[in-house]
Amino acid sequence: MTASIKAVLVRGVRWYQRHISANTPPCCKYYPTCSNYAIEALERYGAFKGGLLAVLRLLRCRPWSRGGIDDVPQRYSLFYRFSWSKAHEEPRLTPLATTKGEARR
Repeated sequence: MTASIKAVLVRGVRWYQRHISANTPPCCKYYPTCSNYAIEALERYGAFKGGLLAVLRLLRCRPWSRGGIDDVPQRYSLFYRFSWSKAHEEPRLTPLATTKGEARR
C-alpha cells in the first residue's frame, strides 16, 4: 500500500517537473532542486517520512533563505540540520553522488 502511495507521489512530482517546471525559468536556490529532493526523499524513506522531508524542504525555500547544497540526509531525522541531532550532517560544499547513478535535472 505504501509503495503505491510513494509511486503516485513520485509520478506527481515528475508530472510537475515536465509540465510546470519545464515551462518556467530556473529559480531554485538549492541544489538539488526541491522537486529532485522530493523524489530522492520519497524513494529513500517512503511516502510518509520522505513526504515530511519534502514538505520541510519546501518550507525552507523562501525569499530570505541562503540556499546552497542541501542533500537528503543519509539517516532519517526531521532535525538533521541541528547540531544536537544524532543524524546531524554538516553543510556540504559539493553535492553527494546520486545513489542510483541517475542524472539530476
